[in-house]
Amino acid sequence: MYLSVNSNYSKTDCKLAKAERNDCVVRSLASATGVSYRTAHTFCKDEMGRENKKGVNNLLMTTRFIKAEDEGLTLDNKEFSIRKLGKKEVKNRYKLHGEVIWRKKTLKSFIQSHPKGTYLVMVAKHALTVKDGELLDWENNKFEPTRKVMEAYELKNKNVSGVQLELF
Repeated sequence: MYLSVNSNYSKTDCKLAKAERNDCVVRSLASATGVSYRTAHTFCKDEMGRENKKGVNNLLMTTRFIKAEDEGLTLDNKEFSIRKLGKKEVKNRYKLHGEVIWRKKTLKSFIQSHPKGTYLVMVAKHALTVKDGELLDWENNKFEPTRKVMEAYELKNKNVSGVQLELF
């Protein structure tokens, strides 16, 4: 079974993006928050110590996201709350010969168990976005539904406007 992949992840007119490599965290952050590639690139460079054409250090990223859990995350005047998902949300529990075993969810089972919401998902040496049950990633990754989820962060937009019904 293949995963359905939204190709918007790889499409951008930004010259900066076309010159980059190892920018999965930048692209995932941009696709999860709806900000431009350039904004996400600047954030990763300034806040996570990312160097051009090199990936983001996982420890620095985790540290920055833990800080964002308390303070929130602001990108392009958009405010987000961020929450690291717990063990029970990124692992499946099995009983084998009377013993309880926790195993990392596959990307496919993570998407099935999180049909709503926006998530920045870390798999081995790669980051991607799951938005309302849809995978936002490179097209060739649709052939890898069994990749194990290492950790995941839920992002919620704090300043959603226009959802209040107005009566005249």
